[in-house]
Amino acid sequence: MKKVVLISNPYRDKGLKTALRAQKILNEVGIESAICLTHPVKTGHTIPQEIIHQNIDELLQDADMLISFGGDGTILHAAKSANAHGVPLLGVNLGSIGFLAELEQDELGQLARLATGDYFLEERMMMDVWISRNGKISYQDTALNDILIIKAAAASVIELSIRGDEVLMSQFLGDGVILSTPTGSTAYSMSAGGPVVEPTAENIIMTPVCAHGIHARAFVLAPSRVVTVQLKKPTRKTALISVDGSKTVRITDKDLVVATRSQEKTRLVRLADRKFYDIFRLKFGRERKGYK
Repeated sequence: MKKVVLISNPYRDKGLKTALRAQKILNEVGIESAICLTHPVKTGHTIPQEIIHQNIDELLQDADMLISFGGDGTILHAAKSANAHGVPLLGVNLGSIGFLAELEQDELGQLARLATGDYFLEERMMMDVWISRNGKISYQDTALNDILIIKAAAASVIELSIRGDEVLMSQFLGDGVILSTPTGSTAYSMSAGGPVVEPTAENIIMTPVCAHGIHARAFVLAPSRVVTVQLKKPTRKTALISVDGSKTVRITDKDLVVATRSQEKTRLVRLADRKFYDIFRLKFGRERKGYK
C-alpha cells in the first residue's frame, strides 16, 4: 500500500477534522495520502488552508485505495470514482446510519493496518440501467444500491408494467418501483417493505412503492434476469428515475427502462471482523445509538 486518496464531505466532516486525523495516521505508517472534496464548499464553511481543490480522477490514476468520509450518499458517490479507476473503497461513517461504511469515527486507528495488508476485499454486485426510446439509448448508469422509478406529480399515481426476460411479472398502480441490488436491499427497498438480502449475494430485488393493489409484491430475482419497466400506454403522466440517489431524469410512456446485472463490481475494504447480522442489528435495531 503506497498511496491512498481521501475524499471527504465537507458538510459532514466539519473543517475536514476526521479526514486530517486519518491522513496523519496513514502518514505515520508510511502511506502517502491526498485529500479532496466531494464538491465545492459554499461561503461560510471553513476549510484548512493546506487543503486545495484537486481532481479526484487525476489523484486516483496511481492510487491503491479510496477512503470516503461521510454518510452512505458520500460512499455511493465515491464508489463511482473508485470503480472507474479499479481501486477498492473504504467508508468511514459520518452520517446517521452509514450502513455501507466499514469504520466509525472512533475506529480510525484501524487504518494503520492498511500498511501491512491486514484487510480483505468484499465484492458487491452492481446493476447497469439504461433508457431506450425507439431503439436509441438516451441515458445509462450503473447502480451499487438501487434504481428508483417514481411518480413525477405528488398528488397522483402511475401505472407500471414490469417484465422479467420479456415476460410480464407485475403490473400495478402506485407511487413507483425500486430495483435494488442486495447491497441496496437495506435502503429504500426495505423501507418500502422489500426483503433484506445478504449484501454479498447476487440478486435483483423488485419492490413496489405504495402499490394500490393486494397482488403487488416484492420479487427476488435471479441475477441473470433482464428487467424492464414501462409506464402504461397511453398516458400523459411522467415519472422520474434516479440511480443511487443521484440527479433525476424524466421518463414518459415512450421510454423503456432496462436493468440487468453489471459486469462491474464494487470492492469494499473490510477491516473490522463484523458479521452482516451484527451490523444490521446495530444499525436498525434497539442497539442503534439514540434509540428510545
